Amino acid sequence: MEQLEALRSAGRIASRVRGRAHDEVEVGMKLIEICEDVEAWIRELGGEPAFPCNVDINQVAAHYTSPPGDQSVVPEGSIVKVDIGVHVEGHIADTATSVCFEPGLDRLLEAAEAALEAGIRTVRSDVRASEVGAAIERAMRRMGVAPIRNLTGHKIARYVVHAGKSVPNVSSINGHRLEAGEIYAIEPFTTLPGAAGEVGDGPPGSIYLFQKKRSVDGDVARSMLKLIQSRYRTLPFAQRWVLREFPGPEGIEAFAELLNSKCLYAYPQLVERSRSPVAQAEHTVIVTEDGCEVTTA
Repeated sequence: MEQLEALRSAGRIASRVRGRAHDEVEVGMKLIEICEDVEAWIRELGGEPAFPCNVDINQVAAHYTSPPGDQSVVPEGSIVKVDIGVHVEGHIADTATSVCFEPGLDRLLEAAEAALEAGIRTVRSDVRASEVGAAIERAMRRMGVAPIRNLTGHKIARYVVHAGKSVPNVSSINGHRLEAGEIYAIEPFTTLPGAAGEVGDGPPGSIYLFQKKRSVDGDVARSMLKLIQSRYRTLPFAQRWVLREFPGPEGIEAFAELLNSKCLYAYPQLVERSRSPVAQAEHTVIVTEDGCEVTTA
């Protein structure tokens, strides 16, 4: 499958799954049910998850997926972010939606969507990333909300979700220019105007990345590491995915051995510093000479 066709296919799948997730998330629903439904829908439509489905509640802005046996549910009065990654032969689409169960916070969602649209309108070949960030921040400020300053959009490459270059969500000094053919996720995060407007590292979010092959003692750990390397490559994965293949106490112990040996990197949850609620909107775009193609629309 050619690159452009694969990117568009991944985007179509991501769009359909995002819409279904937005419609089906409800108060009292188990987070693990949302995660596993989203991942199953991706596969049913012919894609593979590019990373575990993230379900981030209230002040958690990013990087939470359910661990095995998670009993957490969507609370009343919450904002829920569902962040979805799809790949087709390694070509990635990254998109997100927010669902609000507190009417007083609807403006956070509306501002995130408006900021996303403003950012996308600014994207074109040779534009500075800082110009895109300025457009995103202006759209948020006009609607009376604040950005999360230290979260950004990001360049995407084959089998790589975060490929080095970033697109800020605020006005900034950022010298790099976008180039035709590059792929970016544009993803504004909004919070309340009195909030800190930054995230810090929280507890582990049950999302992992292969970091380095190292010597491990256990036979199960060696088999597990081999599977992780061959199946997930440079893409993030969920602990629950791996433990399905290695059930029971032996699998749990082997996974802990890989973590302790620093074979794996554990992503922390990203939590708004003042514990203010956060909303998110996201699309993936292919930069063109005079604009961009949104693959996840």
